[in-house]
Amino acid sequence: MTRFLGAVEQGRRIAAGTLDPVYQVEAYLEAAKGAEGDQIYTRLTPRRARAAAMAARQRAKTGTLRGPLDGVGISWKDLFDTAGIETEAGSRLLAGRVPTDDAEVLRMATLAGTICLGKTHMTELAFSGLGVNPMTATPPNVHDPRLAPGGSSSGAAVSVAMGMAAAAIGSDTGGSVRIPSAWNDLVGLKTTHGRVSTRGVVPLCKRFDTVGPLARNVEDCAHLLAALEGRHPPDLRDCTLVGKRLLVLDGLPFEGTRDAPVRGFEAAVERLAKAGAVIERRALPMVTPAMDLSGILFAPEAYGQWKEVIEAAPEKMHPLILERFRTGRDVRASDYVKAWEDLRRHRVEYLAETAAYDAVLVPTAPILPPDGARLLSDPAYFQTENLLALRNTRIGNIFGLCVLTLPTGVPATGISLMAAPMSEDRLLRLGIATEAALG
Repeated sequence: MTRFLGAVEQGRRIAAGTLDPVYQVEAYLEAAKGAEGDQIYTRLTPRRARAAAMAARQRAKTGTLRGPLDGVGISWKDLFDTAGIETEAGSRLLAGRVPTDDAEVLRMATLAGTICLGKTHMTELAFSGLGVNPMTATPPNVHDPRLAPGGSSSGAAVSVAMGMAAAAIGSDTGGSVRIPSAWNDLVGLKTTHGRVSTRGVVPLCKRFDTVGPLARNVEDCAHLLAALEGRHPPDLRDCTLVGKRLLVLDGLPFEGTRDAPVRGFEAAVERLAKAGAVIERRALPMVTPAMDLSGILFAPEAYGQWKEVIEAAPEKMHPLILERFRTGRDVRASDYVKAWEDLRRHRVEYLAETAAYDAVLVPTAPILPPDGARLLSDPAYFQTENLLALRNTRIGNIFGLCVLTLPTGVPATGISLMAAPMSEDRLLRLGIATEAALG
């Protein structure tokens, strides 16, 4: 079915006249109807999508397509403002919130010809990596609907994995693009903080929030990033792993990591070595102390951002998410300031230690998708699984890196390639070569 084609491949077929964007949009809208679609999309945008598809069809006929993604339907996490359409960030606290303008990234992607199919479900205010949300809806994991889909960009990932969008746009503050990508066997790109506009994006932690794509392959992620930024995609030809230096980050990323994620990761690393990459392994001394700052940095900023809204109606939140926000109440301002000073020093140390490598490798998630019902019935289990799920991805956020996750071949596991800030183009070329080696 053409619904399961990659985004760029769909664009090629539209340009060649072998795929009608109107037909494709109708196929996506039809697939997203019913109970399953309601678990994935908060709302579809059929009028907008059909009008955009008709315009793309006309451009295809006249040879005036705007780019390689013109006419391709994508989904948007429900924290990107859409003019005249509810944008509620997975929270009853924001029920009925209707922005007047599109988010800047949605505006840019629309100018590139992409078609907004609708808005996808997510964790409340984006503050959990598990993807369960009893206050609105929990999307089904593509492997088993009883399993957590990963979050907070849960519906974004599942919309792609289940053939209800060619690709998706999500956000990542501590792993929210990469966890659902890994657990649904997709490619996900966490961009460098500050690179992609967050204007018109409902915030969680503005000092860490990033915007990024979830897709079927690396090429799609590269073209989607270009569309979000309004620029040409990087040159992805002649990419190779031969002679590339890759560091497997030992230590913290493997503590408590379960068998399947390690097995998938190690098999992937072995294939990269066979493709010509030079693999080294060692721990870095600044990683653990930097990660220990997470609780001081994330929760206070998130609570400070939402305190007044939350405390005006706390009963509208799931208690476990409410509790996560409230952990930021009692952090002292002096500790918060000191933590940022310490983190800046650790970031300098990390970049100095890793400058000689093309990427640093970690298992994307230390665990497989947990049981969704148990997460909601067992608060202690929710807390431990959530913290563990986000541990490895949060390394990229803490150190301000760009990160690409790819499927390892073992279901619901990923390998992450972490690179220096603002080096997305180089990382995507490395990702193309990695994807080829992984098959």
